[in-house]
Amino acid sequence: MEIGLLTDSLGDLPFEDALDFAAANGISTIELAFGGWSSAPHTDLDDLLVNAGSRRRLVDAIESRGLRLEALNASGNQLHPVHGAEHDANVQGVLRLAGELGIDTVVTMSGLPAAPGDRFPAWITTVWPPENLELLDHQWDVAIAYWEKTAALATSHGVDKIAIEMHANQLVYSVPSLLRLREAVGPTVGANFDPSHLWWMGADPLTAIDALSGAIHHVHAKDTEVHADRIAVRSRLEILPNPQVAERGWNYVAVGAGEPDGAAFWTRFADQLRAAGYDGPLSIENEDYSLSSRDSVALAARTLSSALRTSL
Repeated sequence: MEIGLLTDSLGDLPFEDALDFAAANGISTIELAFGGWSSAPHTDLDDLLVNAGSRRRLVDAIESRGLRLEALNASGNQLHPVHGAEHDANVQGVLRLAGELGIDTVVTMSGLPAAPGDRFPAWITTVWPPENLELLDHQWDVAIAYWEKTAALATSHGVDKIAIEMHANQLVYSVPSLLRLREAVGPTVGANFDPSHLWWMGADPLTAIDALSGAIHHVHAKDTEVHADRIAVRSRLEILPNPQVAERGWNYVAVGAGEPDGAAFWTRFADQLRAAGYDGPLSIENEDYSLSSRDSVALAARTLSSALRTSL
């Protein structure tokens, strides 16, 4: 198992500086983000698709530092009634680029449709009122049709792992919803396992890993700090903007900053992943608003390095 980096985590640095920082901090693999919800600070999808020289320069910049390009990221809402076509075009382009680069893993999200005629998606989290389940049935019909088509496209480009991140305000946000999509579409679909989202929703990441045995395609290393005293009043359904860290009931934090036992948890995390059949990179994703990007990534790399030294 290796330490990886989603390069958007250092999006405030020029690409080569971000690669230098990664190599200096014991990181081995790179995950590049393209479009969708990413501003793509380090990539130009259109240029990379048509320019073999740009692709060579990209790979050379990574490999010359002893790093390896491991995954492409195309996270967005391809099923959005307004922005979906743009996000879908990005996913299709990233699948094509993955084929050109010989990359077999593309990270994304399930998407979330709206009700027919609506302009905004609706995330269904309760069974009442009764129309909720009617809308949920519609959303699943739309999503399964989309992912059957997209999985076939992925296969045609040599991508055999579409890693879906379980995320709030997406149709797939939990273990049961991930497994439902995988059962409907096939094993090309698997999880991008990011424990940070499961924590704030109240799930246990280690138990969730076990439930996803054989179905984990990629892993994001991101931590969450849950403030029990605030949640006792606010609940886990938090709508304060992320930068208001002193008021929110929970916050995304650098790996090692959220768990009281630090690296010990991440050692158990790595052990559980191996037991579930995953031995790929732990790709650092930074969304800590209390630290600089470099401090956050460096702390995550130190924590994971310590954890992997004591892992089975």
